[in-house]
Amino acid sequence: MARFNRLTTLNKMIEIGIVPVFYTPDVDTAKNIASALFEGGARCIEMTNRGDMAIDVFKEIEKHLIKNYPGAILGVGSIVDASTAASYISYGANFVVGPVFDLNTALLCNSRKIPYMPGCGSATEIYMAETYGVEICKIFPGAQVGGPEFVKAVKGPCPWTSIMPTGGVNTTYESLSAWFKAGVSCVGIGSNLITKEIIKNKDYDLLIKNVKSLIEMIQNIRAELEK
Repeated sequence: MARFNRLTTLNKMIEIGIVPVFYTPDVDTAKNIASALFEGGARCIEMTNRGDMAIDVFKEIEKHLIKNYPGAILGVGSIVDASTAASYISYGANFVVGPVFDLNTALLCNSRKIPYMPGCGSATEIYMAETYGVEICKIFPGAQVGGPEFVKAVKGPCPWTSIMPTGGVNTTYESLSAWFKAGVSCVGIGSNLITKEIIKNKDYDLLIKNVKSLIEMIQNIRAELEK
């Protein structure tokens, strides 16, 4: 079961501003990536369900985090059905993310008070997700559905909507600034942060540095918006 309650997880996502996303089939590499993300300041970490026996990797990451980084909030991504979501929840997933909205997954997560962030590509999909208890809607793929302008357009008539774009979020100040000025609550970011080069070279110190820099940029952007 989840180690963190729904409100704690959602508030931490919004507070930090980023949800790093990754997958690797190698358990040791996965542990090192998760460690580096936490040491860099990320608190909510998403491992995607993208490989054969990915759940076995997830289990080992969660054991590692419980032992070494108990404040880390591990969740699962790329979930499209309730049965898969249930399997990950049984192994400690604190939040569930998907590329699409699935009603049964929404009902399951809501009944267990676990945050569910489905991929939405229209105002209607966002409305449906919120109707079934979704607090933060993932827009996916972020760039292709309209980018920051899409966020602005949705939040005009629906200012209560909380949005997390994934896909099309870069690690530059310009990209982050555009998204947060549009009104996103947080951003999901994968290979632009956890690059192939970092994984290949096992350069986890660089990953720690890049996460710290990313979080600092978000803090500065938010401070500018409050002026």
